[in-house]
Amino acid sequence: MWIGRVVVSLAAGLMFWGIAQAEPLPQRWVSAGGSISEWVVELGGESKLVGVDTTSQHPAALRELPSIGYQRQLAVEGILALKPDVMIGSDEMGPPPVLSQLQGAGVNIERLSVSPQLSALQGSLQRIGELLGDPPRATQVFAAYQQRLERQQQWVSQAQAKQTAPKVLLLLGHTGGSPMAGGIETSADWIIKQAGGINLATHRGYKALSSEALIGLDPQVIVIADRSLEGEQAKQALLKHNPALAATRAARDGRLISLDPTLLVGGLGPRLPDGLAALSAAFYPERQPLTADAKLTP
Repeated sequence: MWIGRVVVSLAAGLMFWGIAQAEPLPQRWVSAGGSISEWVVELGGESKLVGVDTTSQHPAALRELPSIGYQRQLAVEGILALKPDVMIGSDEMGPPPVLSQLQGAGVNIERLSVSPQLSALQGSLQRIGELLGDPPRATQVFAAYQQRLERQQQWVSQAQAKQTAPKVLLLLGHTGGSPMAGGIETSADWIIKQAGGINLATHRGYKALSSEALIGLDPQVIVIADRSLEGEQAKQALLKHNPALAATRAARDGRLISLDPTLLVGGLGPRLPDGLAALSAAFYPERQPLTADAKLTP
């Protein structure tokens, strides 16, 4: 008899513990950081989003949601007007006083790493999965993503067995301004290397380079990530405002490549494997592209 009572009591205790531990899942989300927002959608949370920042451009449906401003320059009033339960975003979002005010108003702040490392991405996906109540899906999505990047690296290794890796600069800019070269410890650096190139920018972070420096580096390939223009327009605007680039091998050989700048925001995003495959195809044009539909503006 006493064993039965112990079992019943234990079961009741476990049930009570489970109920006590279970927190209600957040139903109203705002997101800041393009790749973070994309992962929320990828993991099944699109219907929970009530607002996103200006870097959250994919999928296109996110552009129809109310804007909460640029991820680094958020404002309290506009966010609280959306009555969010949680604000999820990159560890670049801010400013800090705004995040503190939102937290004080009862908004759960979730800051995820934008470090271009698979370990950081795995942690971010697991946290999103927990908030959505579906950790197994996050685990499956990460495993599939990791496999795609492994295939990418195999492709690059085979390409480099027959061709020397090109020397590359990735310039992040806005029409009319000086472009910023992506140096080490940036998503730009990670993308160049994963695509099979050698990054000529050895400084940390993003930094404007002088005309003399650009000519001296003489990149074989220039990747252009323009925030306002695409394709041929971006290339012509870059050359117009930075005439020194015309003297580089990249310009002379017509190897100015356009890249969607949103791939650089919010860490490693779900569209990045396709972007890498397309960039690799441009770095090694004699090789068959990794994916048939992966194309960049030549």
